[in-house]
Amino acid sequence: MIELWARRYVDVVVAPIGRALAWMRVRPAHLTLVGLAVTLFGSVWLANGRVREGALVILVGSALDGLDGAVARASGTASARGALIDSVSDRLGETAMFAACAFWLTSRTSPQEGDPALVLLCVLSLGASLVISYLRAKADIGRVEGRGGIMGRAERVILFAVGFLVDQVAVMLWLMAILTWFTVFQRFANTWRQLEGAER
Repeated sequence: MIELWARRYVDVVVAPIGRALAWMRVRPAHLTLVGLAVTLFGSVWLANGRVREGALVILVGSALDGLDGAVARASGTASARGALIDSVSDRLGETAMFAACAFWLTSRTSPQEGDPALVLLCVLSLGASLVISYLRAKADIGRVEGRGGIMGRAERVILFAVGFLVDQVAVMLWLMAILTWFTVFQRFANTWRQLEGAER
């Protein structure tokens, strides 16, 4: 949703940063991999009970990863292989943060220690996130628009981090599971309609 509705406003801030980083000869893949490393580090912190610090670091990692596209456009180095690295890194980052959440929920530092329902919500949210990404990939293969829906990657990372920062993890996980699966149905229906029109 942010990707579609707020793209031009975000670009006002991100594009100059991308040009500056490109001028400094920073490669898009460097930002992608650094962003992933930061996200993994934040996930480890979160899993070990430093949940607010971990959530903030995950946000920073996601922001760094979000700059790779701006650098690629500014430097004219956008490529299919770069897009592949970015996509895989995004999935690894999301897997890490939901795995960290599930691990923390089963630890003694969690107020909801051992709550199987919340652990299940982590699994369901991760599953929906992966299906959302898969649907976009299938839409791209069919040469139709695969973005959209209420819970894109940016929204998922923001909701995840905010849930820990305001100490409302259970509420966050219920919202995450419901909204991500709703997004799955949104993207499936949208892609189905477009592919049907393309086949006529």
